[in-house]
Amino acid sequence: MFKKIIKATNFSRQEKIVERYMKEVRDIEAAGVSRRDLFKMGLTAGVGGLTAIGGRNFLPNLAEAATTNGMISPPCTMPWTEALPIPKTAVSVGNFLGPVAEKGQCLETQNLYNPGNGPIGGYENFTEARTEEHQRWDELGGLAACTKYELMAKEIDWNFYSAAEYPTFNSKVWTYVDINPNSKGDFATGVLRLKAQYGSPVLMRMYNGLPKNGRDTQGFGINQCSPHLHNAHNPPESDGGPMRFFDSGKWWDYWYPNIRAGFASTHKTGTYHPNGKWCPGDWQETQSTLWFHDHRMDFTSQNVYKGMASFYTLFSKDINLDTDDETTGLRLPSGQYDIPLLFTDKVLDQTGQLFFDNFNIEGILGDQQTVNFKIKPYLTVDRRKYRFRFLDAGPSRFIELSLSSANTTVPITMTRIANCGNLLPKAQVVSSIRLGVAERADVIIDFSKYNPGDVIYLENRLEQLNGKGTTGKILASSSKTQLLKFIVSSATVVDNSASLATLQTQVMVPMPDRTKNPIKIRRKFDFGTSNGAWNVNGKFFNPTIVSAYPIEGSQEEWTLTSPGGWSHPVHIHHEEFQITKRNGNATTALDDLSRKDVVRIGDAAQGTTGSTSITFNMQFRDWVGDYPMHCHNVVHEDHAMMIRFKIVPPTDPNAGK
Repeated sequence: MFKKIIKATNFSRQEKIVERYMKEVRDIEAAGVSRRDLFKMGLTAGVGGLTAIGGRNFLPNLAEAATTNGMISPPCTMPWTEALPIPKTAVSVGNFLGPVAEKGQCLETQNLYNPGNGPIGGYENFTEARTEEHQRWDELGGLAACTKYELMAKEIDWNFYSAAEYPTFNSKVWTYVDINPNSKGDFATGVLRLKAQYGSPVLMRMYNGLPKNGRDTQGFGINQCSPHLHNAHNPPESDGGPMRFFDSGKWWDYWYPNIRAGFASTHKTGTYHPNGKWCPGDWQETQSTLWFHDHRMDFTSQNVYKGMASFYTLFSKDINLDTDDETTGLRLPSGQYDIPLLFTDKVLDQTGQLFFDNFNIEGILGDQQTVNFKIKPYLTVDRRKYRFRFLDAGPSRFIELSLSSANTTVPITMTRIANCGNLLPKAQVVSSIRLGVAERADVIIDFSKYNPGDVIYLENRLEQLNGKGTTGKILASSSKTQLLKFIVSSATVVDNSASLATLQTQVMVPMPDRTKNPIKIRRKFDFGTSNGAWNVNGKFFNPTIVSAYPIEGSQEEWTLTSPGGWSHPVHIHHEEFQITKRNGNATTALDDLSRKDVVRIGDAAQGTTGSTSITFNMQFRDWVGDYPMHCHNVVHEDHAMMIRFKIVPPTDPNAGK
């Protein structure tokens, strides 16, 4: 097939070489030879033509691809012809279609649901994946307290390009699908969204409906899944850790308590918001923008790259804060004016199929960047304020987002209200926002100051030439750096959200006071490389080894280092941390004004210089069990930059080790 395509198309020599490389990689995968097998044989640098045709570093940077011929994916010559896909909100249900959920193993052993020929047809008789009990299930209300969702990991056809230019491009992708239709009869798929509220636990039944044939993967990915809700304060059995994956044809009930950290340890009696509203736990641990993605050990990068990533937005109506209603609480833009944006880059072959370079372990940079899985879409906006939730979904690219317009030469600013999953103490006016993989930022953009017909572009102008990380250089604005086109409409609409001036002066969520929980243990972790792969403290990830045993309810100080010119976005599951030092000095960085669940370390992590050392305080509260810490350049994570730590009670013989 590839030979016919190449002969029929006026490809450059480079493009023919790339197509040959793509075919060789896919042929090796089809033969059932794993990456680890190839690494053991020492063949990744010299299999057949792999070295001869350029090895693993053939991918150009999107912003540096000077010509169409310099690109690997088909060019996008008709940008801004397809509307931005807005993530659909999943539909909650009164009862599951299968067995009634239990604290532990369900009483029924099989799911009797038969979807027939519907949008998720072809599967029946799912079986429960695990038997772990949900911690504190009865204490927090059990099944009766839960809002229920039913999702399926499923292969679908998706066109990343505009259908006006490439109507036959339908790549096989793996996404989460809501198996219950909304009021219009639509099923949420692609990038979707779950809405949740503090005080109302969510029970998400996840079916693995990926291809039953484990070799039916288009050359990468594995038909096992472990959905991780990043970085919710959840017990380990519902965290979606790298070893808790399950096979196609199985399901698991993920229980998300939606309760603030400290509720069973440091803040057992709860806390009062200044407005007088009470909540369990520490109200200053309130979160907002989370996301969930696959986390299957060794295959996280591939499964997420195939599309298994979506949003989980957590609201705090219980204390009248971030309420999902712009007439109450902080009065943040809501409803249709609250839009999640997932940024990820891709490489596609000349038929529009996704390609993943299994033999590149430095980091995968696609030459087409997408927003909600579309290349250069547009969004028509009303003349009012919008809340956008930015998410860098990688797999390896750092981004720096800014706005530009031909209607003005003055730099356009945004009002940043959140960092990672957390509202800032006060909103900040910024001209750009840098994000490492898995980092998030909520911003408010006010389109009321523009005229009907004005055009504003959202851009990524951060230079990154390879998987090592960004250079820190900010590129000139151009058509190559533009990701999303905003077109201002002439519609007159009501805007009940708070003014930008109000947001910049009122307190949202201050940093928690952690001085009452003294630090007794300090640990250091070095993120390095050896033998062509990635390690922590000189060791590759071993799922049988626990590297630290924090005591439940305690606080520790951790220092992360990263020498050698690399950039690593490091993520720690379970609870968020508070950065205190960069390069040994007290931090004043804007990124450190709120709690974090991802921190960029290494070259150009901040500005053009970076932070080779990060120190932070982290608490380990309310749950016991194992969680991972890893680099969220997910290619690094898979090879094998990750450790496990296990939270244990004070009576455990390993406590504090």
